[in-house]
Amino acid sequence: MRTPLVFHPLQAATAGLMLALAWLAPSSNASAQQAEPSKPLEVLAAAAPVSITVQGHYDNAIGTTDAASGGTVTSKLIESRPTLRPAEVLEFVPGVIVTQHSGDGKANQYFLRGFNLDHGTDFATFVDGMPVNMPTHAHGHGYSDLNWLIPELVDRIGYKKGPYYADEGDFSSAGAARIRLFDQLPHGSASITLGQDRYARALVTDGVAVAAGQVLYALEAAHNDGPWQSPEKFHRLNGVLRFSTGDAANHQSLTAMAYAATWNSTDQVPQRAIDNGLIGRFGAIDPTDGGDTARYSLSYNLERSSEAGVLKVNAYAIQSRLALTSNFTYFLNDPVNGDQFQQAEHRRVFGGNVSRSFSGTLLGRESTNTIGFQLRHDRLDPVGLYAAVGGQRTGTTQESTVRQTSAALYAENATQWLPKLRSVAGLRADRFDFDVRSSIAANSGKAHASLVSPKLSLIFGPWSKTEYFINAGEGYHSNDARGATATVAPKEGTPIDPVKPLVRSRGGELGIRTEAVAGLQSSLALWQLELDSELVFSGDAGDTQPSRASKRTGIEWNNHYIASSWLLLDADVAVSRARYTEYDPAGAYIPGSIDTVVALGATVTELGPWFGQFQMRYFGPRPLIEDNSQRSKATTLAYLRLGYKLTPTVKVALDVFNLFDRQASDIDYYYASRLAGEPADGVNDIHLHPVEPRRLRLTLTASF
Repeated sequence: MRTPLVFHPLQAATAGLMLALAWLAPSSNASAQQAEPSKPLEVLAAAAPVSITVQGHYDNAIGTTDAASGGTVTSKLIESRPTLRPAEVLEFVPGVIVTQHSGDGKANQYFLRGFNLDHGTDFATFVDGMPVNMPTHAHGHGYSDLNWLIPELVDRIGYKKGPYYADEGDFSSAGAARIRLFDQLPHGSASITLGQDRYARALVTDGVAVAAGQVLYALEAAHNDGPWQSPEKFHRLNGVLRFSTGDAANHQSLTAMAYAATWNSTDQVPQRAIDNGLIGRFGAIDPTDGGDTARYSLSYNLERSSEAGVLKVNAYAIQSRLALTSNFTYFLNDPVNGDQFQQAEHRRVFGGNVSRSFSGTLLGRESTNTIGFQLRHDRLDPVGLYAAVGGQRTGTTQESTVRQTSAALYAENATQWLPKLRSVAGLRADRFDFDVRSSIAANSGKAHASLVSPKLSLIFGPWSKTEYFINAGEGYHSNDARGATATVAPKEGTPIDPVKPLVRSRGGELGIRTEAVAGLQSSLALWQLELDSELVFSGDAGDTQPSRASKRTGIEWNNHYIASSWLLLDADVAVSRARYTEYDPAGAYIPGSIDTVVALGATVTELGPWFGQFQMRYFGPRPLIEDNSQRSKATTLAYLRLGYKLTPTVKVALDVFNLFDRQASDIDYYYASRLAGEPADGVNDIHLHPVEPRRLRLTLTASF
């Protein structure tokens, strides 16, 4: 008997939206784009009902994830979309916004699920198993610099949201992204990009067969002055060398990376300075701000699959340095020399991960058990906050050597209880050890912390190509090691209390995913996340600034549609609410908490010799202080790529950023600063970093 097709409300709404977006497209022939079912992400998933996977820009088919908010971005989309900055590849994760409030060599500003994530706190990022987030960082705890990433080498991005996953630990309460690089490229290529503001980029990638494996290499050099009145003079050199063997099921790789960059910064500026004509919109108050950084890494990955299960091994060593010079308050604290300061660190990171899954049965049901161990050790020699004038260091506020070690053991069971019900239950135990030696003796010391986090996911279905999810779990974020041992405020010299090294988070989610409409992958998630405290270490001040417990709730609606053999459509909407849950007369709003994100995209893959992409993103106004009396404006930006294949091996592409030349902000803050001649207490004002005006870049690529 044939099962009747039943449309749920989500399916009907999604179908209407996608039909409206695709009105100009030919009839869907998505079935021609379907291939054999994709290999499940976990061994257990093979026991779930077989479904057809839509091969396109996202691999979010039925049975591939344990939550409606999780998924995978494929290289087909990554290679099609223009990126102003390397870290914008994270905007492929629905709901993520990537901006900048300083020079391009600095880590980006991230937003997701009602968070201003600053430079990465509460969103964990990995590249081939290497952690990107840097704890106890000179500029900010969780600092995630992705400027060393070459987007053309990204194979896939797997993303998760919420604390529901046993293999995700520190910084992952809001979500996590795992970026995987290609082992082999389909062909070598050389490209050159030219644009306004002396923008230039050259890239060479290729692969060479060696013995039983493959060597992949990439070399990149770039320069950009930007639209800033004080030229950015951003120089970047980047290299990747990778040796790999094996196939998709059994493979290993050894990867070496090297990156270095220098730049001048135009940081956020006060609105009043623009309004009174002191500076232009792209001007700087202190033109001597800037930075230089370098990163070197060696990583190893191994995966072995068999009928009995899967073994995964990852090991890495990273060495990095950063010197960052900033001035956000100008003459508020020092009316003579100014408030410029420098943050600097030298870091070495060693770590690894190993997991083993075992296929079997539990109470007569198909089951997979996974155990894993994760270890990370950071050595900072030193990490410091310094006074500066004119870009030169003049004194030490605090300088520390730090040893920070984290270890985690986790176990997870996935069982197919019924044809339409499976569960994933996990337990994670984390241990942190901190050892700080500070130039301020009272701030030296050792601290330890540990916690256990349970996780549970229930997956129902599919019915009519639709499955349902219930997810719950606990997680955490760590705090800066210096805050865990400090008893004296570095700048003021006043007594302070050490902060808790680990802060608990609790989250839950209800979700639905459907493929009832041919060619469409659509999901809806209703979520909640609570934090015991939003403790944040301020690298600018040199101490930890505790805040209250908080609660965030939201809804996400994600749609990815293959409209035809050459047209891919995306429509993602995320709405959230963030509030402190403890009373304070200052107010209940969390500064910088984003409440609305909308992203619409259309990708043309192969329309004869033509290809291209249009992407529009909107992120709504945000409270800038706790009582919500000061708010940012909304920002809407559009990117466009128009490409043409001149020959089978040569193509040209024109990228247009800020297509409609909107005057908007990448980010806004509200605080007191003092310009020359202003009152000693300064002036409270909005400080903004403008989006770059419309900019064109032309790329010529030759394959070989």
